[in-house]
Amino acid sequence: MTKFTDLDLDPKVLKAIGEAGYESPTPIQAAAIPHALAGRDVLGIAQTGTGKTASFTLPMITKLAKGRARARMPRSLVLCPTRELAAQVAENFEVYAKHCKLTMALLIGGVSFKEQDKLIDRGVDVLIATPGRLLDHFERGKLMLTGVQIMVVDEADRMLDMGFIPDIERIFKLTPFTRQTLFFSATMAPEITRITQEFLQNPERVEVARQATTGENITQKVCIFKASHRSKEGKEKRALLRDILIQEGETLDNGIIFCNRKSEVDIVMKSLKKHGFDAGAIHGDLDQSTRTKTLDAFRGGTLKILVASDVAARGLDVPAVSHVINFDVPIHSEDYVHRIGRTGRAGRDGKAITLVLPFEQKYLTSIEELVEKQIDRMDPPGGTKAAEPEAKDEKSEKPKRERAPRKEREPKADKPAKDAPSDSSEKKEPSNKGNQRGGNRGSGNKTVGMGDHVPAFMMRSFEIKRATTRSTKKDDEAAETEQDETDAAEPSGTASDETAA
Repeated sequence: MTKFTDLDLDPKVLKAIGEAGYESPTPIQAAAIPHALAGRDVLGIAQTGTGKTASFTLPMITKLAKGRARARMPRSLVLCPTRELAAQVAENFEVYAKHCKLTMALLIGGVSFKEQDKLIDRGVDVLIATPGRLLDHFERGKLMLTGVQIMVVDEADRMLDMGFIPDIERIFKLTPFTRQTLFFSATMAPEITRITQEFLQNPERVEVARQATTGENITQKVCIFKASHRSKEGKEKRALLRDILIQEGETLDNGIIFCNRKSEVDIVMKSLKKHGFDAGAIHGDLDQSTRTKTLDAFRGGTLKILVASDVAARGLDVPAVSHVINFDVPIHSEDYVHRIGRTGRAGRDGKAITLVLPFEQKYLTSIEELVEKQIDRMDPPGGTKAAEPEAKDEKSEKPKRERAPRKEREPKADKPAKDAPSDSSEKKEPSNKGNQRGGNRGSGNKTVGMGDHVPAFMMRSFEIKRATTRSTKKDDEAAETEQDETDAAEPSGTASDETAA
């Protein structure tokens, strides 16, 4: 069996490895470290939890042990997709480089720029960063990448999934062409091929396991669940989750529950705490101090259940995670491999349970095609509350109001007019108020007028002006001319008649 002493590492590095309790390298470490020490570009593929981080940290420390960093010009660069993974890589460097005089800076979001600027200004040998924060420092003129000798992209496929392709390409172009490049990931998406062909020079492909394989020491189960009603899916699914946690009992030392959405993470965490479970949440919308505090509590054993989004699915190293539960089936089948890879690490046994709703069956099919096997099914716990209808929520289900039946209106008798004779034998005419609006629609009744109660404005006299056209205007002018001639003739005729008289 190969030992670390056979890998031509720096004696100071070997001393730190021995103090950490490791003697033999993992297959990915044994295959990748010699090529990295030789200065070759490496494309490493291995399932999660096999020690990929040490595969590039150990040779980097050995190669950087000789030399000195200059201000604002780091000698090596490690890119990570998430803050948690970047912080974890930084911890590995601190462990393995504690006997070497190497400086390191961690550039992640949620931390003050001033503190990071101070570290960069002093000069760092190892710069560990997320792409966004790294470019922020570069655009502010606080960082130059022309001195990078070794560049590492950790969890390369996750970088692509998170939309970092433009940032990664830009960062590559900012570094020297002579750099050494190392790519490490559990899965290799087709898009990575273009990146490797463009930026890696004749890379050495190291693949110690088939792509997207899961550890044999992880027991995988699927619980197919159907809610009693679509509106109750969330409540009944959370009840099923609680019953599974209770059913696992003492075998559940600690566990990570994965959700697809950040909002769902908070809902599940609050539900578990409400029912007496020791749970915390971690997702991208939380500030960095809260995320770090929650993660440290989970690692330290003071927090039993961690509800997380996929921010914790990649590279998160908590050696003693006994259970992983997928509350939501991952939409991308590769994420399933990373999620369940949080358990069963370093040769330990682990268990992964996935809850599947009817509409998530297509995602489960994709996962089984990826891992090339059918995952064992399990029945929901016998006493689960998910199968029972829950109490009605007053806000979501309000009682419907019932309308009272309409009462038929009885026709009112017409009052006798004031001037009408009070003859009881006279037959009264039926009221016809209902026909005042709709008219006489075949009823045969006459429309009753307003009588004496006519509004005053309707009694006013007004003129109706005729619309004047060209033809009528000419006729009117001719008529006026004739009338003027007649009027002019009448006075003389009248005077002669009076004289004659």
